[in-house]
Amino acid sequence: MAETAPQGHFADVGGVCVHYHDIGTGPELVLLHGSGPGATGWSNYNRNVEALSAHFRLLIPDLPGFGLSDMKPVDASTPGWWSKVIVGLLDELGIEKAHFVGNSMGGMVTLKIALEQPGRIDRMLLMGPGGGHPVFSTWPTPGIINLIMAYEGEGITAEKVRGFISASLFNQAAVTDELVQQRLEAALDPRVVAQPPMRPGPGGPPEDLWRDARLTRLPHETLIVWGREDRVLPLDTGMILMKQIPRATLTVVPQCGHWVMWEQWAEFNRIALSFFGANS
Repeated sequence: MAETAPQGHFADVGGVCVHYHDIGTGPELVLLHGSGPGATGWSNYNRNVEALSAHFRLLIPDLPGFGLSDMKPVDASTPGWWSKVIVGLLDELGIEKAHFVGNSMGGMVTLKIALEQPGRIDRMLLMGPGGGHPVFSTWPTPGIINLIMAYEGEGITAEKVRGFISASLFNQAAVTDELVQQRLEAALDPRVVAQPPMRPGPGGPPEDLWRDARLTRLPHETLIVWGREDRVLPLDTGMILMKQIPRATLTVVPQCGHWVMWEQWAEFNRIALSFFGANS
């Protein structure tokens, strides 16, 4: 596993500077990260790059508002604005269609692209995606409240970052001081502190994609992957999406929280390679 990020690239997407990694060769596979404090494309997917890049050309962007990309405008819609930026990135790179993996908010962005421009996505793997609604669990969860309120009050702190990571993982021994510090350093970027990407603003709250009637007409082969012990977006959040998307299959990973690709990386790599046809 490559823990240290390699040199990335920058693209101008309609005046928005987007930082991304471009690794491997083969069919294009876009990996979209979630929205936790300090998240970046590389921090979410560094445990998957070696296995996946042996079969695919990986495009791993920092969603604007995170990492080295420009900030997300305060009045931008969620996830609509991000979905347009990612499609714009594909345009800049001359890519007509790609496979997608999206975790949490990245899953919501992937789903929005599928709804608005279905021809840009081949297969999609949605990993604990946003945009759904829990059937049984209390909503919003403490993990979501932590995420939305991370920069309020006294601002972002190590305690808040540790709380979100703890909610995201089943194995609490993995919540190390080093991991907390890495995320905290990214979360303390002065640009992000001044304009937190998940702070509620004029653009309104994130869309309830599960209410969109177009879900029942999506043509994509879809794999929904969920950690059984997810305490950020609980497992039953996926039930409505699974029932509505015609070609959707749900895979549940036990002893795993919100970061399936990170906490159960070997199992996730196996699932993803099989789903995207690397072993066929």
